[in-house]
Amino acid sequence: MKPFLKKPALLPLSLALSAVLAAFAPAAQAQNLVELYRSARDYDAAYQSARSLYEANLAKADQAKAGILPSAGLSMGTSRTNFENNNPVMDRSFPTQTASVNASQPLYRPGNWATYEQGKQQVELSRAQLEAAQQDLIVRTSQAYFDVLAAQDTLAFVRAQKAAVGEQLASAKRNFEVGTSTITDSREAQARYDLVIAQELAAENDLRVKKIALDQLVGRADAQPKGLLVPLDLPPLVPADVNTWVQQSEDLHPSVRQARANLEVAKLEIDKAEAGHKPTLDLTASYGTQRNPQGSATTGPVNFRTNSTTVGLSLNLPLFAGFATQNRIRETLSLEDKARTDLEGAKRGVALSTRTAYFGVLSGQGQVKALEAAEASSQSALDANKLGYQVGVRINIDVLNAQSQLFQTKRDLAQARYNVLIGGLKLRQANGTLTPEDLLLINSLLVN
Repeated sequence: MKPFLKKPALLPLSLALSAVLAAFAPAAQAQNLVELYRSARDYDAAYQSARSLYEANLAKADQAKAGILPSAGLSMGTSRTNFENNNPVMDRSFPTQTASVNASQPLYRPGNWATYEQGKQQVELSRAQLEAAQQDLIVRTSQAYFDVLAAQDTLAFVRAQKAAVGEQLASAKRNFEVGTSTITDSREAQARYDLVIAQELAAENDLRVKKIALDQLVGRADAQPKGLLVPLDLPPLVPADVNTWVQQSEDLHPSVRQARANLEVAKLEIDKAEAGHKPTLDLTASYGTQRNPQGSATTGPVNFRTNSTTVGLSLNLPLFAGFATQNRIRETLSLEDKARTDLEGAKRGVALSTRTAYFGVLSGQGQVKALEAAEASSQSALDANKLGYQVGVRINIDVLNAQSQLFQTKRDLAQARYNVLIGGLKLRQANGTLTPEDLLLINSLLVN
């Protein structure tokens, strides 16, 4: 079960940071994750290609049914015969018109039935491939969505740090002018300010690139993702047992299902190969008519017509095919072993990916808690350094370092929260249970 989360109340950040964030996300134009995923589903070339391939595979699988259904054909023809005879002398020309309908129904064709069953497995294989493409699109859209938010946060924190360093630079210059500090404080603040300017330029470019990537994915000219509520209670992992996640993957993961379908196809291929030794039996029927409007060589110029109906059984028993059937059976047995090994390999790979993703989410949740504590400690350290600088027990570089540490911690905390949310989606992708409905939980954590 997925936990029901109550939306936490949105608390304001610092005024400077809030103003910067507001500049990036106009409320009237912002879209949530579900909206952008729907746009990506209708626009993304990779997903549309996978969907077209799925529909083509469905049609291809249905073709296998033709081998067990009746078949019928209509044939018609017309000809003219020139007849010459010298005793008695006869020289005449007459037309012949024919039409026939032929039909057959397979009664016993084990190879055709095996092909028909393979078609059913191909449907399951195609469905699993489409689900894998859908899950990949969900993760790619979410990653691009939170990449933009992370880039916005980085730029906002850098600009807030620039404002704080600018204030510290102005303070250092004033203190130097009145003689309460040295030129070193001003130069250190100026150096830090120049460094923040460079970081701001890099952050602006990174945000530009991330927004271009999101726009291209969702097919919008200017996508504006909504931000997360702050403070945020991250959803817990449910179920809280990694073995349960792994067990689900063995039945639900698209890769495992594809490997299992391939194994069934390989088994049926053995049946088709063994059918090379077996007889085939078909029910056949035909109806034909022949018309000679000007007679024939034996009847003279008399209009006549003949009809014929035939119903029968056609039996075909293979006797010897140059050992082709025996070698084909050996080939299919080896391919079955390969398919079984591939299935086991898929299960192991999915289990490893699921465990890795599970513990990655747990680690991310621990990092978020640690960074939340570090944020509070960094704020306290900055306040203490500012006070110490005012009373003369701290120098300007101490304040600058404390400011840098605080904004670095804020940025890391925001990124860690995004990583946990994306990690939860990747965990469900790893065990094969990811669906578009999983995005609704993340939507509930976004600003309205």
